[in-house]
Amino acid sequence: MTAALVRALGDLAHRAAHPAGCGPRPCPPPAVLAERDDGIVVRSGPVVAKAHAADTDTSALAARLRLAAGPGRTGILLATLPHPDHGAHLAELHGRPVTLWPHGEPVDPGDPDSAPWEEAGALLARLHRTEVREPLPAMRGPLKAALAVARMRTARPGGPAGDPVLTAWRGLPGWARGETPPPAGRGAYLCHGDLHLGQLVRHPASHGRWLLIDVDDAGLGDPAWDLARPAAWYAAGLLPPDVWLRFLDAYRAGGGPAVPVDGDPWPALDVPARALTVQSAALARAKAAAEGRAPDEVEQIMIDACARIASLPPELAAGPTS
Repeated sequence: MTAALVRALGDLAHRAAHPAGCGPRPCPPPAVLAERDDGIVVRSGPVVAKAHAADTDTSALAARLRLAAGPGRTGILLATLPHPDHGAHLAELHGRPVTLWPHGEPVDPGDPDSAPWEEAGALLARLHRTEVREPLPAMRGPLKAALAVARMRTARPGGPAGDPVLTAWRGLPGWARGETPPPAGRGAYLCHGDLHLGQLVRHPASHGRWLLIDVDDAGLGDPAWDLARPAAWYAAGLLPPDVWLRFLDAYRAGGGPAVPVDGDPWPALDVPARALTVQSAALARAKAAAEGRAPDEVEQIMIDACARIASLPPELAAGPTS
């Protein structure tokens, strides 16, 4: 099924990218950019075709696609392309929802010094300040953390008692585990839901400016969640303090509502950052188990961070509940 789906995605992307053919030169073969259970991405020239997870809520996805193309999101979110046959922005192949996107230049993982942290902070601030009038589902960040923990449990059944990742997870309030609504006043902001540097691209139509991609997890929620992954990396020692401050300062300069304009940002970020630490550690455990290896150095850093979280007194580990 996967091979047939990849071929079908390549054909769809090719027809969208080259509706009149490629002229005297042969068309470049489609390239697989990602192949995971939750998303298969195939590129042909300037077009990318994505097959979303088989259990995707298509009504929620359609609302998220309309969001990306809506007024006020230009220069913030990359919008979809129409299907070459019927013009719709959501189609189906082999039982999977499929979308088409312009291909953009991603962040260069081999050049960390040029990573656009300030641009990411400024984009998040603009996104969080965007007025939303259309109905939107909840941001899926807490749900993704819960799914990561479930994946770890499946990959490592009968794990040791007192596992620090699970202990840190159980110490989080219900809203950070996706079990209850966010605290009052924190759940009505437009959020990306899965912010990391892989979610930024530059496209010719954006005149070289960075845009956010992948709206699969976007929706209404606590804007602190979008800052949580960089905050977790900073707290674990993976993100240098000066880089973290550049990101945070750019977000604050853009009027982002997730943290106070000055002073200590951590009261707002602590719980989401701990949730993202658990999510990262759980995925690390699951991947290592599936590949029959020990966690690598970066993965172990996140697991060790969970051990520190698990050792917190209960009154600190629980975080705010309302």
